[in-house]
Amino acid sequence: MTPADSQSEKTKAPQPIRDAATLILYRRRGRDGRLEVLMGERHGASAFMPNRYVFPGGRLDLADYKIRPAAPLNPVSTARLARCKGTGPRKALALALTAIRETFEESGLRLATPAAKPALAPASWAAFCADGLAPDPARLLYVCRAITPPGRPRRFDARFFAAPAEAATGALCPSPELDKLSWVTREETQNLPLPNITQFVIASLEDWLRPASADDPACRVPFHYMRHGQRRLDWE
Repeated sequence: MTPADSQSEKTKAPQPIRDAATLILYRRRGRDGRLEVLMGERHGASAFMPNRYVFPGGRLDLADYKIRPAAPLNPVSTARLARCKGTGPRKALALALTAIRETFEESGLRLATPAAKPALAPASWAAFCADGLAPDPARLLYVCRAITPPGRPRRFDARFFAAPAEAATGALCPSPELDKLSWVTREETQNLPLPNITQFVIASLEDWLRPASADDPACRVPFHYMRHGQRRLDWE
């Protein structure tokens, strides 16, 4: 490395942290009611987490503030997100809608109900809103937050939502971002290449979905991030 290269490395601007949202669709199968979640493999050419298995999700878009939902975000998730610094009711709803839009784009599944009043949808929502439908975030449960560690090619402040599979309609369809879509149990994910935060979410999901937690707006949400090179876990 030349001195110029070394100086360039030192002065390189840190990656901006972008707001994002992820949706964990889950269902129960078999006599034992085992929990399954929808996951897919990110393509090998992806700049962010190539060849890793993740839940559908992506970056918050300005259009997610403009789309009119069919129903409001439920009080439990709204209250939990309100404890996130800088996240008022409007942004909380936009993040939930981001999770819904990204899930549709990456998997073909749509959490929607008929729109009470037809409205002109932003371009990024046009396909979703076809047939007079509007996004319905009523059953999204906010369960976790994580910020991508420094040094990654892209960084996100990701909010994780969970919703039952029966809230979604459509057929699974791989996308340019997410392939090999499938419903997997916690045991089956042990053989998959998963990001650390995804491992934590899968290990914790059963507890998060218990009524004592899922119905409690005061239930504290785990928040993963790094500070001074050390992984941190706080609760919001």
